Amino acid sequence: MNDEFLLPIYSPFPLQISHAKGIYMWDVSGKKYIDTFSGIGVLAFGHSDDDVKDAMKKKIDNYAHISNYFLDPDAIEVAKAIVERTGQTGKVYFGNSGAEANEAALKAIKKRNGRIISFTGNFHGRTLGSLSLTGFEKLRNPFEPLVENVTFLPFGDVKSFEQVMKKDGSEISAVFLETLLGSGGLKTITKEFADVLMTFKEKYGFMLVADEVQAGMGRTGRFYAYQHFENLKPDIVTLAKSIGGGLPLSATIFLEKNADVFKAGDHGSTFAPSPVALAASKVILSKLTDKFIEEVERKGNYFRDRLRSIRSNKIKEVRGMGLMIGVELYAGGADVLKAGLKNDLLLNVVGGNTVRFLPALNVTFEEIDEIVDRFEKTLERID
Repeated sequence: MNDEFLLPIYSPFPLQISHAKGIYMWDVSGKKYIDTFSGIGVLAFGHSDDDVKDAMKKKIDNYAHISNYFLDPDAIEVAKAIVERTGQTGKVYFGNSGAEANEAALKAIKKRNGRIISFTGNFHGRTLGSLSLTGFEKLRNPFEPLVENVTFLPFGDVKSFEQVMKKDGSEISAVFLETLLGSGGLKTITKEFADVLMTFKEKYGFMLVADEVQAGMGRTGRFYAYQHFENLKPDIVTLAKSIGGGLPLSATIFLEKNADVFKAGDHGSTFAPSPVALAASKVILSKLTDKFIEEVERKGNYFRDRLRSIRSNKIKEVRGMGLMIGVELYAGGADVLKAGLKNDLLLNVVGGNTVRFLPALNVTFEEIDEIVDRFEKTLERID
């Protein structure tokens, strides 16, 4: 394909996709591939889910866009559902992407003076504000100076967090946290870290932002990933990716006393919330029952056990929660992508050498077996 008019920002697979269904994608020649990362975690129920498609079609027959001068009733239903799943009270601001969701959180926090803490390996977006919170120096450095007064600490490091809090706790206005790193290698905080974080939060009153852009919406075997840690109680939750069924949609949930942090005119978006994405979101939320999410956890345990059963000296560690899984290799991240393609397996690598698996949440156990079998063969192809 001739891409001379496109900025060379991405490195797409050398495929032209014809159509996709479930965990499978077909190229224009008719060749069938397994997609292990669902549009980077966007497609909770895989490609071309019939219920999601039907809801989109029905809504677009009525209207595709009406602007924020008119209220789509679906916005109320979606907002109610995602607030209730926190177990708290709150209100929602809709945007179009994870970066926008985190920008809204940052903008609310900037109403307070003080420092912000984020962590190495956190990924919160690429807009100038959200980039200021993203824990990858190579992404931030070309665009500095960014938002001031952001301190980065080692992810999940209790000692460094305690040191900063004991020294400067009263100066901290907010902490941005991914409990499970999406782009930073699928590492997870510990219960000890969560407990220490909440101890200092209660002492100093800083705001806790739980970034659930990738890990939320049932992906980890809980509706929100932070709910794996019973003591964690965020003030703001950010969502995106799978909430829109494949269309741009995000949500920033302002909880309890923070529910009215924005007043009329403080923030806004021309396109959000998209009526068509809201229609899809209603369907997705209706499917994410407690029973279904429990099944996600079981499938995730099975998937990780199968991956750990692979006898390969190339695998360093298998980690993750639910169907958000990372396989860290000793080396060869780029090689495994090419080898996977030759094996009709579409893989995604983050953090250099960690293969990130984000399959559709309704993936079957048989499909998991097929993915693992092909991945094992793929590893055998690389030196």
